[in-house]
Amino acid sequence: MPTTLNRDEDILQAAEDWQKAGHGVALATVVETWGSAPRPAGSSLVINDDGTFLGSVSGGCVEGAVVTEALDVIASGQPKMLEFGVADETAWNVGLSCGGTIRVFVEKVGQS
Repeated sequence: MPTTLNRDEDILQAAEDWQKAGHGVALATVVETWGSAPRPAGSSLVINDDGTFLGSVSGGCVEGAVVTEALDVIASGQPKMLEFGVADETAWNVGLSCGGTIRVFVEKVGQS
């Protein structure tokens, strides 16, 4: 069950627990924001290979898009830099119409 706005310690503990249970895990971190953004730089979301996640990088449909990209990162092992903003058509598709832009780095955590 998805949960948001958890402490960093909870997010890191979930990543460790999921890895120990044999799951692939990715960490998504807000690395930059411009204008109005729902979560500040440094906010994190941890995702496992069955799509379960903990934390928050934005909220709404942006979070869903980040989870989808994280599943690809888990499968490929290749990190991604994602950007969502009002000038980007993708931002409107995922619901980021607040006037801000966010950049999120997604990386696989640990071994496969």
